[in-house]
Amino acid sequence: MPTETTITSPDLSVTLSDLGAELQSITTAAGDALLWHGDPAFWGGRAPILFPIVGRGPNDRIAVNGQEAAMRQHGFARHSTFQLVEVTPDRCVYALNDSAESRAVYPFAFRLTLTYHLIGPTLSVTAEVTNASETAMPFGLGFHPAFAWPLPGAGKAAHRITLANGAEPALARLVDGHLAPERSASPFDAGVLPLHPDLFDADALIFPGGAGDALSYRAPDSAAPALHFTFSNTPNLGIWSKPGAPFVCIEPWHGMAARTGDGPEIADRPHTTILAPGKTASFGYALRVE
Repeated sequence: MPTETTITSPDLSVTLSDLGAELQSITTAAGDALLWHGDPAFWGGRAPILFPIVGRGPNDRIAVNGQEAAMRQHGFARHSTFQLVEVTPDRCVYALNDSAESRAVYPFAFRLTLTYHLIGPTLSVTAEVTNASETAMPFGLGFHPAFAWPLPGAGKAAHRITLANGAEPALARLVDGHLAPERSASPFDAGVLPLHPDLFDADALIFPGGAGDALSYRAPDSAAPALHFTFSNTPNLGIWSKPGAPFVCIEPWHGMAARTGDGPEIADRPHTTILAPGKTASFGYALRVE
């Protein structure tokens, strides 16, 4: 069975699991549960870590320099048991190293470290990927946290996502899980996206670029908590729910699904990181509750 760990600050309590190093809950001092609770009737995930791919490959396969293997959507990290390597009252660190099983499908020595740190009303989440191989390592890394929709105390009040840069980034869509080449007009108006279930009738909203490095999720005409995000080294953004489901995912990524018609090579996927031997790349987000 997975083992859970809880960290706290005066403002927040956060519980995590060693399975996938995945967030299980984010609760305010007032008792408001902000994270989706993972009801499998809609979607059993809560906040999976996506590695070494984001999204799906053709026929659920990937390749590295021509070496092909089966790999499920979003990679294997979310199904792997991480080691809890450090824990304090307000901080914990999980690590996943390569194994014989992982090298059979992804032929690299690596270390993936997830650090969760609470500082007052802010949760900082950092992922570090180290290439311990002797060759360059291609990968995607993404975060997939789901939040209550409606937010606690919001009732039927309208919710919105607002980009800090006020942009109207072009919209991309998935076709059979693959990134379509077409781009549509942005659903954002001067940086504001009103949320309604019909937005997700055709799957996730994907913004390959232009969404910036900060946004907020809130129900402005209510007393519900507001969630403010800042992103680090995650140039791609996904927003997803299932029609009628009481959650919305806010997903900062560095890497995307394979394009429609492309082959299985990870290196050919949009925004793939190619990490040199012995190097470490860092990605993250911070969530401030107001």
